[in-house]
Amino acid sequence: MLTGVLDLPWWGYVVYTLVTTHITIAAVTIYLHRHSAHRALDLHPLVSHFFRFWLWLTTGMVTKAWTAIHRKHHAKCETVDDPHSPQIFGIRKVLLEGAELYRVESANTATLERYGHGTPDDWIERNLYTRYNIYGIVVLFVLDFVLFGFIGLTVWAVQMMWIPLLAAGVINGIGHFWGYRNFQPGDASRNIVPWGILIGGEELHNNHHAYASSARLSNRWYEFDIGWLYIRILQMLGLADVKKVAPRLRFDTAKTHCDVATLQAVVTHRYEVLAKYAKSLRATCAREMRALRASAIRVDGSAWKRWLHLDTSALPETEREQRAQVLKASSRLATVYTMRDELAALWQRSTASKEQLVHQLEDWCRRAEASGIEALQVFSRQLRWYA
Repeated sequence: MLTGVLDLPWWGYVVYTLVTTHITIAAVTIYLHRHSAHRALDLHPLVSHFFRFWLWLTTGMVTKAWTAIHRKHHAKCETVDDPHSPQIFGIRKVLLEGAELYRVESANTATLERYGHGTPDDWIERNLYTRYNIYGIVVLFVLDFVLFGFIGLTVWAVQMMWIPLLAAGVINGIGHFWGYRNFQPGDASRNIVPWGILIGGEELHNNHHAYASSARLSNRWYEFDIGWLYIRILQMLGLADVKKVAPRLRFDTAKTHCDVATLQAVVTHRYEVLAKYAKSLRATCAREMRALRASAIRVDGSAWKRWLHLDTSALPETEREQRAQVLKASSRLATVYTMRDELAALWQRSTASKEQLVHQLEDWCRRAEASGIEALQVFSRQLRWYA
């Protein structure tokens, strides 16, 4: 059997493969995602160029193409124009053929021109990384073979499938299909697991969609974002400058009325507000649904939960009709769901002045506290504390 320059024990090949693929993951999450696509941090030119070179070597991905496709994903999320939504294409398609969806969209010149601004356009980008993007993975193929012989071909195959499987498949697919949600943005994003290690922190995908321009993807005390750890190390070495992180919610329990600070906090943390609303009113809705079933009114077991998380316009037509019937049958549920819609509409009224919005928020809180629904009353009092 032909061996290479290095003759390693079996675990040596495993360690080499895991280290190199993890560097690739770090390059994607730190350089392509947080730095290039969202401008959440600036990188020292040496670090930035190392990541560009490494991605050319290990993936053949072009910075402009990846950045443009990801920005379009955020701009058109869960619509027919989203390049890789499992809500549109189906989870199987995105999970197994995510790399093909990326390849198709990368050939769309309109996407690159519309969303690819601010990406590298220097001599080496034009004449090597973009023009000969396929050459990098060929160089890696030769390098792996020279170093390890025929087993290097297996190593290279794993390196080639790492990003298509974990990033294009798992994050774009499962990250919009299965997991838990801290926030309620107007899409289907999910946190896959609370410990972002294997995919560099990208596992915390719902957090990212709630605060897309944040350099830190972890948000709860139990969540861990290894990509943020690397960024902090680079920052301490003077090799990175963090521009934005997700704001922390603060409370002033002495407040009894809404003011401009309350409004600003509610708008800033709007996705968290809706998540807290859904969590606070879940038990109330469950009790009412049980009472309706006792009255022979049938409701899908998970539909009423979706109604707490989604705007009416985002529901399928059949569920809108079912929701309307339920609201007619239960005044308490009508109050819960209608006030949820009114709260979500508050930050969409861009033509109203701050004073008008403060008045509308205060009116919403007064009506919530006069509703007779205890959970809604408690939520309203806590909303006034936002500072």
